[in-house]
Amino acid sequence: MANNIVIYTIVHQPRRLRLPAYPIPHDVSADELEQLIFDDALNKFYFHKVARYCYHPAFDLFTELVEQGMRFSIGLSISFVDQAMRWDTLLMEKLKRLVSHQNVELVCVEPYHSFIFYIDIIKFQDRLDWARRRLEQVFGKRPEVAETTEMFMSREIYHSLARLGYKATLAEGRSQTLDWRSPTYLYRHCDKDLALLFRHKELSDDVGYRFSQQTWPGYPLTAQTYVDWIKGTKGDFVFVGWDFETFGEHHSKDTGIFEFLKWLRGELHWRGVETLTISQAVDKFRGVSFDIDLPVQPTTWAGLNGDPHFFFGNPAQFEIFLLMNHAYNVARLTGDSRLIDISLWLCQSDNLHLLQWLGSNDSSEAEVSSYFTPGYWWNLGASKIPLELQQVYRNFIDVAASRLPERTEPARRAKPSPKREIVVNLQPAKARNPSGSSDQRRKIAPLPLASDGGSLWQGTLNVSPGTYRYKLFVNGDGGCDPNCSGFAPEGCALANCVLTVTVK
Repeated sequence: MANNIVIYTIVHQPRRLRLPAYPIPHDVSADELEQLIFDDALNKFYFHKVARYCYHPAFDLFTELVEQGMRFSIGLSISFVDQAMRWDTLLMEKLKRLVSHQNVELVCVEPYHSFIFYIDIIKFQDRLDWARRRLEQVFGKRPEVAETTEMFMSREIYHSLARLGYKATLAEGRSQTLDWRSPTYLYRHCDKDLALLFRHKELSDDVGYRFSQQTWPGYPLTAQTYVDWIKGTKGDFVFVGWDFETFGEHHSKDTGIFEFLKWLRGELHWRGVETLTISQAVDKFRGVSFDIDLPVQPTTWAGLNGDPHFFFGNPAQFEIFLLMNHAYNVARLTGDSRLIDISLWLCQSDNLHLLQWLGSNDSSEAEVSSYFTPGYWWNLGASKIPLELQQVYRNFIDVAASRLPERTEPARRAKPSPKREIVVNLQPAKARNPSGSSDQRRKIAPLPLASDGGSLWQGTLNVSPGTYRYKLFVNGDGGCDPNCSGFAPEGCALANCVLTVTVK
């Protein structure tokens, strides 16, 4: 029986687009471009709405629970953190107090909740690394666990996170991945050190999705009943994952969701079920973890089937996804960091999620999707919303394309510099076949000197402009040219003569 529970919540708010799409002049500044693309007034409205009903009371309650001994893990998107820092300093103080508690583990998530891993997996690694540093800077804790957007997990995503040195990552416990296995054990892929925890879909959705559904056979759900179900589950631990907005937003206060959470901690403690952070579960069960082969096609906790079709299943969604690719790639070609950042915001998964209702065959999925679609957008008409969204992307692409660097001609091969004829003179007292030795780095062959019939020995060579080091040898002994104008040291050996050749 499972005597351990791992509770994970993720906090995220998207950066919503401005509709209808505004025409954008090509010469706008980056600040003006962002104002025309993103709707700050709308984002602020929704942030304060969710903060009032969810974030403030839920942060207060979770702080009370962890001080009573409950442990849990929390993921924070930078998209949410930026909005909280900008619009609610008191909320940030509450969040920092909560995250700083020893019973709370901070989890790093894709910073903008984007699908950049589908476009550029190397950039995805860079983004996770940047988000980890940013979270550590803000909250003073370095995340050791990573979660991807909408808990997407596949082979390449797993390997990219393993390379970043994370301790654990999270995945949805779907049959297409687990097959006959249970999500109540610790796993790993390809013998990597990166631990895999699989979310228990049923026990998670009982709270996150079904809690307030009066037609559900389990309604009303009490903490006692929920702990009965956990205790009756075979395995080492139960891993449940919820949107943080479950508490007060998805399920309003009058559904009893806060009372349920308040009583859950005491019921778990009284029944002998230990709460663990993700890292604590990894430490406790690493020695009994199991290998598992991850699929090529990602799984996700979104949608009934838990596959990417929830985000790309209708033509409007797929068109937006293609435009995400074009926006990001054109921005990369400009080399403009501000344009690249805007394109990453445009890759937010939310812009695909909110269109899932279009042509959906499942009313419950469509209901969830339409819930995330801003209310005033419906004034445009359901058929026009996707067209206006697509136009936002096209407008950005036009602006970015207008700022691509001018095409430059290939560098012409430089004409070789004309060589100069250099005469070396030496007049030793007694000499047998004296010679000159050139700078080895320039790979010029030794120069034999010829006698003029008397005491003067000369040698002629053609060299390009530059600086050369050389020595003269008389009877096998190296020496300096008495006519040279400079010297250069050569380790502990004798100094080299220096010859500078210029263009006449």
